[in-house]
Amino acid sequence: MARKPNYSFERMERDKADAEKAARKAAAKLAKKEAKARGEDVDHPDWQPPEDETA
Repeated sequence: MARKPNYSFERMERDKADAEKAARKAAAKLAKKEAKARGEDVDHPDWQPPEDETA
């Protein structure tokens, strides 16, 4: 017999993934804003935000 799907868990996992994606996007946006304030050329195609030191 098949098990009953756990929809609430699946929704919680999708929400967690979406929150992580939003946090990464916000961190990249903040890094770009700070770099622009320091005078870096953030519009250059080769510019990359700094790597996350906590990882």
